Parts: sequence; C-alpha cells; structure tokens
Amino acid sequence: MTADAGLPDTLRELPAWTPDAIELADLELLLAGVYRPLAGFLGSFDTAMVIAGGRLADGTPWPVPVTLAVPKELTAHERVVLQDPEGLPLAVLDVAEVWQDPTSQGWRLAGTLEPLRAPAHGPFHRLRRRPDEIEPYEGNVLAVATREPLHRKQLGQLRQLAERLDARVLVLPLLGGGHDEALVRALLAVRKELPEGTQVIPVPLPLRGGEGAAERDLRLRSHVAAAYGATHLLAEEDVEGTAIPVAVPEPWAYDADVEVWRPVARIEPDHVQAELTPERLGELLDRGEPIPDWFTPPAVAAELAVARPPKHERGLTVFFTGLSGSGKSTVARGLSDALIERGGRTVSLLDGDVVRRLLSAGLTFSRADRDLNIRRIGFVATEITRHGGVAICAPIAPYAATRAEVRRMVSAAGDFVLVHVATPLEECERRDSKGLYAKARAGLIPEFTGISDPYEEPDDADLVLDTSRMTPDEAVARVLGLLESGGWVRPA
Repeated sequence: MTADAGLPDTLRELPAWTPDAIELADLELLLAGVYRPLAGFLGSFDTAMVIAGGRLADGTPWPVPVTLAVPKELTAHERVVLQDPEGLPLAVLDVAEVWQDPTSQGWRLAGTLEPLRAPAHGPFHRLRRRPDEIEPYEGNVLAVATREPLHRKQLGQLRQLAERLDARVLVLPLLGGGHDEALVRALLAVRKELPEGTQVIPVPLPLRGGEGAAERDLRLRSHVAAAYGATHLLAEEDVEGTAIPVAVPEPWAYDADVEVWRPVARIEPDHVQAELTPERLGELLDRGEPIPDWFTPPAVAAELAVARPPKHERGLTVFFTGLSGSGKSTVARGLSDALIERGGRTVSLLDGDVVRRLLSAGLTFSRADRDLNIRRIGFVATEITRHGGVAICAPIAPYAATRAEVRRMVSAAGDFVLVHVATPLEECERRDSKGLYAKARAGLIPEFTGISDPYEEPDDADLVLDTSRMTPDEAVARVLGLLESGGWVRPA
C-alpha cells in the first residue's frame, strides 16, 4: 500500500504500514518521548540484549523489546510510513536494519522515527499529555500506573504513602484493554478522594505476555512513570531494575468493628474482614448483584458494571465451526430461532453462505480469501457483541489460527463460545445435495476443506456436537443448555 493521505509530496510514494495494537502504543510513546533514550524501533542486537539481560547494547537498562513486525515485501524499502488503523499517517521510519526474528521467523524493521502528527486519541484525549507538557515539580511524585480501578483499600494505601513521602500523586491509567473508557471514568470518579493536585494522565500501554511478563511490565511502568516526572512508583511488590524506587504499601484490611479500611497492624485479628477477591468480584458482576460499598465507592462500582455487565445482558458470540454438510447452519438457525422465541436478547445470524453472498462477495476460496472471510465475520460479530447483542456465526472456519484471532477480537468486547460440529466426513459426504464433495474428489474444486485442504479440529471448543448421533432439535437443546449453565441465557 502507498501512503498519500495528508502527506507532503516527497512522502506520498512511500509504502505505508499499520502496526498492531502493541506496536502502535510503542510508536505513540516513542514519538512522545516517553521511551527515552529510545529513538525508534530496536534492531536485532539491542533486542537480543534486552531479552537476555534487560539492557540495551550500550548497557542502558531497558525492560522490553520494542520492535516492529512487517510483511516481507516491506523489507526492500528504506523508508516506510507508519499509520493508524484509519490510515492516518503518524511517522516515517528511516530503516536502519532489516532482521528476522529467530523465534517466529517474522521480519522486523529497525530505525529512527520522523514524526508527522500526533495520534488521534479518541475519548479523553484532553487528558493525554507528553512528558514535556507536564510542569516540573520540585518535590516527590508518587505514581500509580494501573489497569484496574482504585478501590477503597488502594485509595487508603495511596493516601498514606503520599503523606509519608510528602509527594504529589500521579495516576496513569494504562490503556490497551477492552474497556479503557470505563477505567478512566472510574479513576476520575475517585480523584476527589486523593490529595489535592493529583493528576490523571492516560497512557497507551497494553499488557505484554510471555514468561516473566509481570516483572517486565512493572519495570516498563516504572520507566513510563519516570518519564512523566515520578520519583516513586506504587506497586504491591518490588523487583530489581526499575527506573525509580518502588513504594510498597503496608498491608491494609477492612476493620469490621469500626467499618473502615486501615493498616492491618492497627486491627484486632478477629475484626479483620475477608477481602473481596477478584474471583468473587467477577461472580457478583456476572450475576448483576451489587458491589458492597465497603469494598469500593459507588461511582467505581457503576463503572465496573458498565465494563462487565451481567452475563444475561452481556454481548456474546456463538461461533459454530465444522465441515461443509456437518449441520452447523441448521443448528445455528435453530439456536437463533429459539433465542428469538424466548425474547430478551437481540440476535444476529451470520451464516456462512449468506455472508459469502453479501459481506464477502467477490472473495475466492483461496486460503487467504477464506481467512479474510472469517476475519470479516469476526469483525461484524465483535461489533454486535460490543453492543450487547448475540451473534451466531456458522462458517466452516477450518484454520485454528484464524479462529483464535476471532476469539481474541470478540473477547475484547464480550464473551465467546466455540461450538465444534464434529460430524464425520463420511456423513457430510452422504448428505451433500450439491455434489460438492464429489466434484472435489474429482479434482474439479481445488482447496476443498476435508478433501484437498485440511480442517484443523479445534482443541478449545466449549461444546462438541455430532449431528449424525442426534436430531437438530437435540443439538440446539445442547447449545441452549450450555448458554443457560453459563449464565448468558435465562432458563425457559
């Protein structure tokens, strides 16, 4: 793809590339100066040194690889325009090195960045700041960099530490999840309970996975907090190699006798009330039950309910996968009818054949186009799920990687249930009224799933059905039973 929108004439013929979510966050923080001393994406030697010892090649401490993955065709270019998902150009990468990741064998570009414009931040953009836009403060600054709201316990610990350090408080909501706006609203809602002068500055910093992810994430958060002027970072435990000291709060608990949160050392042992665990909190939200006021302020509880509605109101995608002729479309239609008859949920059926005629008209049955077809279904299902509806999808979806991609897309907006309609190939061929299997065996249809192209059976299915052993009504009842037991559908 060639970049042209809003670019100077000298840059319009350059190739353009849209990085993934983590790389876009890295790009924004690089351009804002948050990742100093980094001036761009890392090369192979720096990356290897960071992975091996948490330092750049010159010895500078740095906790995570900051790299840019690209398709092989982009490796032939000396300059590449990096753009956001809407195609807005953000920066030009001057390529200093092309290298191949030894683990994934994927291609990477390294080099410095020439900024073109600030990213369009969306909601709460007025709160976003570059470090050089923050007025310097002479005293201590205690930062809390968090992906979770602050409940009464954390608020008390934060106030205590701020007083002990005589520090101003800096709250950094770390964006990159499915409910960023709810997180920011929840943190703004408790700002009045924090010391005067507390600042709230959202920062794009998605959580990275892999072994040792928690420690690397804490080190990275310390670098980000330091870039914004923090002298200390609040965290539950200390690790080596942070850019600023970690301030670990003393244990707090809820004193049931006087009904306040305070240090455990000041509470009689038999007055300590058990804390609400994340699992218990999730159960309350899933059932739509109120969050107790002793645990969190009402404004935070309201935002938690927005981010995680009760299951019977939450958006859901039921994704059927199976061979052609397995019966998945029949079961999907039966499920759609049953849910509509019960009422209470908005239901959208995305059947494979219908999608092919409308959403994916013009696509072939090559592997690339079949993957694109599933991604399109996944995109639509994600939007339905985001808005609280039930999306029922029934494509063949033969490839595990593409199904996993759809699961990730949907799970960022709501819930995902995978149903494998595992009807044997012989039965699918026997049912084939269109003669597709016969044509495929005769070589008339290339890349036909189950014959000349593989079907990768899922090992992560939430339900497996064999429609050669049950009627369509029985299969629909099995799916309904799963949705009822999971709490997404109320019993009839």
